[in-house]
Amino acid sequence: MEYIYQAKLEADPDGGFVVTFPDVPEAITAGKDRAEALEHAVEALGLALRSYTMRGLPLPTPQRYKNLVAVTVDAWNALKLAVVEAFNEANITKTELANRLGKKETEARRILDPNYPTKLQTLEQTLAVLGKQVIITIKDAA
Repeated sequence: MEYIYQAKLEADPDGGFVVTFPDVPEAITAGKDRAEALEHAVEALGLALRSYTMRGLPLPTPQRYKNLVAVTVDAWNALKLAVVEAFNEANITKTELANRLGKKETEARRILDPNYPTKLQTLEQTLAVLGKQVIITIKDAA
C-alpha cells in the first residue's frame, strides 16, 4: 500500500500556487509559493483520502501523469488509511479486531475512525495483527 498521488501545480493569477489532484478531485489547496503549496498539498491529500474511508468508498487508484508532481501522504495518514484498508480486506468484525489486539471493542472502533488521533505505535500494531508489515523508506526530497 503506497499513498503517492500526482499533483498539478498552477500559478494563481492572484499570486501563489494552486494544487489539485486529478485522481482525488476533493483535494484542492494553495500556497504563497511552491514550497508552501506542496506542504498544504500533503495535508489536503490526507484529509481528502480519509473522507473516502469515512464515506465507505474505496481509495482512488493513483495514476501516473506527465509533468505532475508526486505528493506522498504523511506517515500518520498513510498508516490510518492502511489500517482501514487492511481491516476491510480481512473481512472481520470490530469485535474480532479488538480480540486480536487484546483491547475493548470501543478501542477498535476508535482505531478505525479516520479522524480519531490514534498513536502511530497503535496503528502499526493493528496492521501487524491484520497481517501487514510497515516498512518505512526515506528518500532525498525533490
